[in-house]
Amino acid sequence: MRFLADRTSIPVPFIIHSGTKKESPLQLSPFIIIDYIDHETKMYDALNTPGCSIEEGGILDLNIGEDKLEMLYGQLADILLRLSTPSFPHIGSLSQIDDFVWKVARRSLSMNMNGLVQLGGLPRSKLPDLHTKFNTASSYPEALADLNIEHLTHQRNDAVESADDCRRKFVAWKLFRRLAKDKRLTNPSLEKGPFKIVGVVDWEFTYAAPAERSYSPPWWLLIEKPEYWSKGIETGREYRLKTFLKVMKDCEDIAIQQGSLREEQRLSGPMGQSWENGDFWIMNAVLHSFAFDTVYWQKIDPRFFGPTENPEGAWKERLNLLDEEEKYEMEQLVARKLKEMETSALVWDPNEYTLAFREQLKRQREEVDETYII
Repeated sequence: MRFLADRTSIPVPFIIHSGTKKESPLQLSPFIIIDYIDHETKMYDALNTPGCSIEEGGILDLNIGEDKLEMLYGQLADILLRLSTPSFPHIGSLSQIDDFVWKVARRSLSMNMNGLVQLGGLPRSKLPDLHTKFNTASSYPEALADLNIEHLTHQRNDAVESADDCRRKFVAWKLFRRLAKDKRLTNPSLEKGPFKIVGVVDWEFTYAAPAERSYSPPWWLLIEKPEYWSKGIETGREYRLKTFLKVMKDCEDIAIQQGSLREEQRLSGPMGQSWENGDFWIMNAVLHSFAFDTVYWQKIDPRFFGPTENPEGAWKERLNLLDEEEKYEMEQLVARKLKEMETSALVWDPNEYTLAFREQLKRQREEVDETYII
């Protein structure tokens, strides 16, 4: 947030103070104190269908006027455009070296990674090393593919529905990883960067990401995530994407006239191309692990490996693309998952706060036991 406030004109709240758990008064957790931004409503509420609750996931109001939509989309487009201008030689999270110098010093912590740990049972030890920085665009999705294979392995419950479902998911991630390793998922001209600042909902999940992330149209144009689009994954986006790209181009024209943007820094063209050639779905799959299976088999697999007679059974036709070691690994995973389905035990990776609380309870019990002994 300090970097964005220092290097861009994006309106971010002023940070009054922040600190670690040890620095907090009650030592409950890390904390941040920021200025309150006075506002009338939220962008979500302005775009959402009246009466559609958050629990329902939210749906773009189809009766919203075009002028109002352009006004709202225009403000968001302007922020995305400003986010895309800073660049770095690595992919990862920023650290402030001194008052004027920032650099990518460690791996990113995205909302997706956080969700895999908090909701998906992924042990934190399986995340990339804290000091990992990615130097190429292709190395990032490759690492995320490895991470999601680990997630499939370690999620204890509800990870798969059957043996074939496990095989289907395993094949998808293995082939996706191979595509990433072969540099087929990223633009060769952007392999060495520059890498762009990307903000996802909350600023704490902001990091320097591959430029392809900035070039991908935002999935939230319809509020719903693509896997929940009411008209299915095949339809429903183009009619709002045109509106968004129009206001994005308007923002670009103004920025170029003001001298704050160069012609080659436009996003509207690459965003439109990303939607047309399917790169949008690659970014969507990388950023939303829990929706990966649906997106991969419907959008990514046919693009790179060709259509199949039976899309539902496409994974069977792709088995010949795995080597013998990968097939053995798959069957080992299937056996493990089927055994886990028999018990559905509750297993998770406790964080340092949970461990500290356990120790506190243990000490309290020991003190009580000692009291009774005396």
